[in-house]
Amino acid sequence: MKLSLIASALMVATLASAKPLSYQDPTNDMAPLYISPDAEVISNSYIVVLKDNLKSHEIKEHASWISALSEKSNDNYKITDWLNPHVAKAGIAHVYDTPNLKGYAGRFDDHVLEAIRQSDDVAFVEHDSMVYANELQRNAPWGLSRVSHADPLTFKNYQKYEYNPNGGEGVKVYVIDTGVNVDHIDFDGRAVWGHTVPSGDRDEDGNGHGSHCAGTIAGKRYGIAKKAQPVAVKVLRSNGSGTMSDVVRGVDWATTEHLKEAASAKKNNKKYKGAVANMSLGGGKSPSLDLAVNGAVDSGIVFAVAAGNDNRDACDYSPAAAELAITVGASTIQDERAYFSNYGPCVDVFAPGLNILSIWRGSRYATNTISGTSMASPHVAGLAAYFLSLEEGEVTPKYIKDKILNLATKDALEKIPDDTPNLLIYNDSGEKDFKRKLSDAVDSVDGILKGFLGDI
Repeated sequence: MKLSLIASALMVATLASAKPLSYQDPTNDMAPLYISPDAEVISNSYIVVLKDNLKSHEIKEHASWISALSEKSNDNYKITDWLNPHVAKAGIAHVYDTPNLKGYAGRFDDHVLEAIRQSDDVAFVEHDSMVYANELQRNAPWGLSRVSHADPLTFKNYQKYEYNPNGGEGVKVYVIDTGVNVDHIDFDGRAVWGHTVPSGDRDEDGNGHGSHCAGTIAGKRYGIAKKAQPVAVKVLRSNGSGTMSDVVRGVDWATTEHLKEAASAKKNNKKYKGAVANMSLGGGKSPSLDLAVNGAVDSGIVFAVAAGNDNRDACDYSPAAAELAITVGASTIQDERAYFSNYGPCVDVFAPGLNILSIWRGSRYATNTISGTSMASPHVAGLAAYFLSLEEGEVTPKYIKDKILNLATKDALEKIPDDTPNLLIYNDSGEKDFKRKLSDAVDSVDGILKGFLGDI
């Protein structure tokens, strides 16, 4: 019997991790409550995933029931949001409504939580938790060059990026992060603000992390896909942290926008090559987030995610464990796995992640050099946008993922554990083909000379 999407996701999330999710066993037919062992749990905050067979009117009825129950149960009761100077009233904060993820998130007391878990509409409940940007501070722009050369960099080519100048045209890239400095000169007016999820926050990048990622993806000077359009989806606050429920909402929003854009392009015959998303952040295992990411991929978005900076198995973290995403580890200019980079079978490929120069917050000209798998993932997101734009017809996220993995240089890196794919991204700049043709030409000349002179 074929498992439902939610049941399959829960099974994969549990089996893929060396540290299985802990959960309170459902009793009296109550839905399970999942808690990641590595998560920094937020008190009284939950993500509720509904069963995937519910109709739209049933979802609305369920949400109305919970809202009314929260109002009645929590009359004059408020929960202080310690991430936010505002005081948040208990109840539903976000509603998730995409083809592969139906549910909501909010603040609920024990009485309401029990009612939620007893509802036949609910597949599972997850304790909301903290999420952080995967970044390390350091100080040399070399990543673009490495992407366009199959062999190790030399003094002659370490600042030489070979690429198709039309790469990225017609592709939207959702940067799900701290926001983007959309006015930066390196974007040439292409970057736009999409959506701000955290309640009461401003439409700006007060941190710099998201801007740095967007610059590596699509900057004119610092980016892989120089004609792609970055779309800011702010899910983390200025301190680089946020909640898992806000991140899930950001993925949900990007998925909905992509589906609208694709439908509009088809109806009006507009040029739209597709969408890519980058998420350079992570937290403990979250079946809700992994489900949202996998759902976004099923909806047509190529998704790149950071493996994490704990020098541990990436399968223990979300969204790194989402099986349909491209999970990216960090490499160095010496072609080694960066000392901080997570590893393991959930990692798909490696990309430059140490001492990466890109744009920053604060002005139209600001730049910064930082390190982390957060910096590696945007190289892959940019490469996905680059390849997507150059395809003649419509292709799937799996096609782009397979292309990235098949073109990657094999066994290029040192210090890679046995259970981790040793693949370094490559943009198919023609360097390999040029070397093959050069070798063939040398062999041909050698043959001609031998014909005249014989063996010497």
